[in-house]
Amino acid sequence: MKITIIALSHKIEPWAQQAVEQFQKRFPADWKLTIKELKPEDRSAGKAVDQILAKEADRIRAAIPTGSKVVALDERGERLTSKALSDQLLKWHNASEQLTLLIGSADGLDSQLKAQCHALWRISDLTLPHAMVRALLVEALYRAWSIQAGHPYHRE
Repeated sequence: MKITIIALSHKIEPWAQQAVEQFQKRFPADWKLTIKELKPEDRSAGKAVDQILAKEADRIRAAIPTGSKVVALDERGERLTSKALSDQLLKWHNASEQLTLLIGSADGLDSQLKAQCHALWRISDLTLPHAMVRALLVEALYRAWSIQAGHPYHRE
């Protein structure tokens, strides 16, 4: 399964990058995880937030691999348990689907872009810093894989 995370952010803190890299290394060869960082739009130019998000959305669309299932992370998205995430990923893996996960900028994601996604998922009911969301997302993906693989990482 190919998984792409498209993240609108400035360079993330070293602790978060280290966590992401540690989990990326643990995935098996048939679960390829790639992170594409896109620079957020400049917010100092006095543009309206909806204009900024629309420009960011154009860049995100251009970065999405062709034919990919697209899921946006959103505070109003579906709450998933680790098992439910694992089951969904297994379905897509078995169907040879590619998955792209979107992490928005400080103002989130464009509403039209979110409407075009296959699903909206939430990482937490809390508001979290971007770096933490990225690390938590990669850990959740690894945990989901470990459930299906029967790996002892996940315990219930």
